[in-house]
Amino acid sequence: MANIFTKGKQHNEFSWDNLGDIKEGRGDLGEEMPVLVYRLMQYTMLDVLTKAYGVEIANQHFRDCGHLAGTEFAKNALDLTTDLDNFLVGLQTALKELKVGILRMENFDPESGEIVLTVGQDLDCSGLPVTNETVCTYDEGFIAGILEAYTGKKYTVREIDCWANGDRVCRFNGVAH
Repeated sequence: MANIFTKGKQHNEFSWDNLGDIKEGRGDLGEEMPVLVYRLMQYTMLDVLTKAYGVEIANQHFRDCGHLAGTEFAKNALDLTTDLDNFLVGLQTALKELKVGILRMENFDPESGEIVLTVGQDLDCSGLPVTNETVCTYDEGFIAGILEAYTGKKYTVREIDCWANGDRVCRFNGVAH
C-alpha cells in the first residue's frame, strides 16, 4: 500500500516566491518564532545528516544550503547595485531587523577580496555550551552566498571563532577565488 504522505509528492527547486505570504498565512501568530524552534530544526537535521553521511559531508550539505539561502537572500532582500559601504550597511540592517545577528566588518582587502566579519548574538550558536568547536557551517555558506551575489566572485568562508569554542562572537574569514 502506498504511503498517503508521499504518494505523488515531488520536490520543487527552491524559489523565493515559494516562501509564500507569511503575513497572510500566519495572521494570528505573526512572522516571528523563538530561536529555540529554529535551532531544534537546524540541529536535528544536522544530526540526521551526520548519522547518514558523516560529519564532513553533512557539514558540506549545510554549507550548500546556507549558500543557496544567502544567494537568494541577497538577490531578493538587498541592494546589489550599491557601493560596498552602503551594501554592508544594508546587510547589517537586514540581519539585525530579522534578528539573525549583529554584523561587523573587521577587515576587507579590496585587492584580494579577503574579508573578516563578525556576527554577534548569532542565531545559530549564541548561548550554546562550550564544546571547543565551530558549529556555524550553515552561516559559512550563507555569508559566501551573499558575498558572491554582491561581488560576482566565488567565495570560501570559514568560521574561525565561535560561541561554541568559547568566544562571544562568531568570526568568519572569507576568501575570493
